[in-house]
Amino acid sequence: MGRPSAREQILDAYQDILIESGSAAVTLDAVAARAKVSKGGLLYHFGSKEALLDGLLDRLLRLTAADVEYARTAPEGVVRYYLLSSVTDADMTKPAHRASIAALRLLGSEPKVTEAMNECGRLWAELLAGHVDDPLTAEIVGLLGDGLYLRATLGGQPPQPLLDRLPEALRRLGLS
Repeated sequence: MGRPSAREQILDAYQDILIESGSAAVTLDAVAARAKVSKGGLLYHFGSKEALLDGLLDRLLRLTAADVEYARTAPEGVVRYYLLSSVTDADMTKPAHRASIAALRLLGSEPKVTEAMNECGRLWAELLAGHVDDPLTAEIVGLLGDGLYLRATLGGQPPQPLLDRLPEALRRLGLS
């Protein structure tokens, strides 16, 4: 794989700063230095901190949409994919997870972040609703995945009995 474009390097640097130090550490100079581009190069791609935020949220939505699209045809099925990836994707080497964590660092201070995170949730909820007959059960599966993702993100041990006995858990939800 080739070197990422300057635009992607800048977004990566912005994410890294958000993840490591929070929004107070984000300046255009800091992002440019971290991305190893000139400030003029950064401004060519992103004219402001607001444009950087928009770029991050566009990336988050694009990565989420791609994951949802993959889930539609996942060999293990939509529900199993969603639940298993809720644990396995909470990994800082995964681009979508990094984008999510960076965005979460801005939650509460940037209304656009709330909108984007809600849109990501809506994409998954619609997919689950299309593959689970009962709307309440679809909502429960979504909440279960959210909980698994949060626990894995916080570094807690995934509930191994649930993962080991996923077929039984799905049966109990009427999904087998």
